[in-house]
Amino acid sequence: MPRSVRDSFKAGRPTFSFEFFPPKTPEGEVNLEAALVELQNMAPTFVSVTYGAGGTTEEKHRTVETVARIKERHGLEAMAHFTCVGATVDELRAMLDRMAQAGVQNVLALRGDPPPGQDEWSATEGGLTYSRELVELIRDEYDFTIGAAAFPETHLHAESPEADLGYLKEKVDAGVAFLVTQLFFDNEDYLSFVARARSAGIDVPIIPGIWPITNYKQIARVSALIGSRLPEPLLSELEARVDQPEAVAEFGVAYATLQCADLLAKGAPGIHFYTLNKSPATRAIMSALRAMAPWRGAVPV
Repeated sequence: MPRSVRDSFKAGRPTFSFEFFPPKTPEGEVNLEAALVELQNMAPTFVSVTYGAGGTTEEKHRTVETVARIKERHGLEAMAHFTCVGATVDELRAMLDRMAQAGVQNVLALRGDPPPGQDEWSATEGGLTYSRELVELIRDEYDFTIGAAAFPETHLHAESPEADLGYLKEKVDAGVAFLVTQLFFDNEDYLSFVARARSAGIDVPIIPGIWPITNYKQIARVSALIGSRLPEPLLSELEARVDQPEAVAEFGVAYATLQCADLLAKGAPGIHFYTLNKSPATRAIMSALRAMAPWRGAVPV
């Protein structure tokens, strides 16, 4: 399998990737290991591991340790998320050095959200302010393949869709090889975003990020937090099952399967699944997609 995500797009088949977070408890370790064993059989192109949202050194080291363990124990290419939060440039270099020593080849470069308890983003003294600067640091001093985030519905804190697209173009021009989108639930948001990105000269693969809904309260909270819209028909169906958790999960898997099939049939380069360290929903969707192969004959977007 290609060890660089960049190379995987040359194979002519869609990429499938899974996102995990570093566990904080022994129970969490067991859950993650079980999910990895199950999902390893799906032969993902790569998996990714999120970076400590709180910005603490312990959380960041946990990410690198998880990535290294996945690569060694499961033989999967594991991409590390990497942010500017709570670190000086020297500390960023030290963490990148550690990633390189662990055999990491792919990094998702992000500005990151403010640490818990802070409403506004502010750069660490001696650190970086923009994800573009982080991309430039990685490009100039390391040999990682660099990915970045994209926002089909516009970043929550962007001045406008046009400004958000301008910042994205700067990141790509600085050395980003592929993009992974924030979660969304209306495929037209993704398709129109890709069309605008192409018109702006952004020509790298843009992988749609899909969140299989398995819990109504959870997705209502997450979508409100990040500014992702739940289309009215989807919301109505979820609310009709609000007192039936199993029915919500069954419907969520069905919706995500149709969403992924439509995206792949319309030329999306792959699917990135937000797994929440669980395997059943993603396994069911992946199995259906492989049986359907909706990407056959699709024209890449």
